[in-house]
Amino acid sequence: MSDNRDVWLVIPAYNEGPVVGDVIESAREVFPNIVCVDDGSRDDSAEAVAGTGAHLVRHPVNLGQGAALQTGLDYAMEQEGAEYFVTFDADGQHQVADAQRMVELLRGGEWDVVLGSRFLTGAETVPRLKRVVLRTAAAVSPTSRRLHLTDSHNGFRALNRRAVSELRITINGMAHASEIVSSLARSGLRVTEIPVEILYTDYSRAKGQSLINGVNILFDIYLRESSR
Repeated sequence: MSDNRDVWLVIPAYNEGPVVGDVIESAREVFPNIVCVDDGSRDDSAEAVAGTGAHLVRHPVNLGQGAALQTGLDYAMEQEGAEYFVTFDADGQHQVADAQRMVELLRGGEWDVVLGSRFLTGAETVPRLKRVVLRTAAAVSPTSRRLHLTDSHNGFRALNRRAVSELRITINGMAHASEIVSSLARSGLRVTEIPVEILYTDYSRAKGQSLINGVNILFDIYLRESSR
């Protein structure tokens, strides 16, 4: 469908009131179907989403990004005509043009999952700490190496209906990304990775990826992989 009515953007949001409305309104120029999961925000995120025409689902308390993604995917899968699904950040880092390219690859029928990578064409704009954590995460994970991934913790993903039906996110926090990669590596789904532009604004940089979160992600990968 050239009008993308068979595509659903799934946007998890937690305290993104200053930007989430603009992000959704920009995305809706290309993708009319968007569900935003307000993950127990303490600011006006829900009110900002409500004014955009996007579907709003709310968690009464903050459960974590993994839980918000699963809620959003479940909701989108129930919608009539939904065939393709894109996980999209609420803070303005992801580009709509990249999402369109990812969906077009799915439409071609060669792939079930298209993942975005910050490292296929260089990573000069990625903050240094984040770059070190992400490259290390991809290097130490056997499942990432099995899929030949360069950016295993990028939240920018496009999946067809078969892929979403086989995916079940059980880790609520940020380490859900390693769980998704492990699931894809075991699934037999056809997975590819393409370069995407991640826009690191002053707003997104201020939120940042703390050192402790990075260490927690790497520790989670170690525990998951060593237990297999």
